[in-house]
Amino acid sequence: MNDSSRPFRILGIQQIALGALDKTRLARLWVELFGLPVTGTFRSERENVDEDIVALGAGPFKVEVDLMQPLDPEKKPAVHATPLNHVGLWVDDLPKAVEWLSAHGVRFAPGGIRRGAAGYDICFIHPKGNDEFPVSGEGVLIELVQAPPEVIEAYATIAAAAR
Repeated sequence: MNDSSRPFRILGIQQIALGALDKTRLARLWVELFGLPVTGTFRSERENVDEDIVALGAGPFKVEVDLMQPLDPEKKPAVHATPLNHVGLWVDDLPKAVEWLSAHGVRFAPGGIRRGAAGYDICFIHPKGNDEFPVSGEGVLIELVQAPPEVIEAYATIAAAAR
């Protein structure tokens, strides 16, 4: 299928929804360690969800990250039970990020920093913590990706314009 026959374009990531039995464990990684600001909350009995909404990025490239927990783990929908294979995040300095996050208890998957399929350096935050490194993706494998200079520059330009 060529692009001219498609009636739409995918422009970027709008949101990533992550569920756990306890969203405070998700907030430890996403808010405290990654530094994403909380921009809102949402609570719905009908949807069985209590969530914190955090923001990643700026301007038109801002991505909503929903940190969700069920109001009742025995009811449906089970916002904590749907798996997410992995989510990729651009990082401006991957070695520094890995060093700092490791020092703050983040568990990384085996393999360390290595070249990924798309040609960028990558590493993965493990979906499960352990005694030595208790902070994890809480069931989600998170790929940290070294952003190339053009992505870093574009982000800086967009962030400056959004201020």
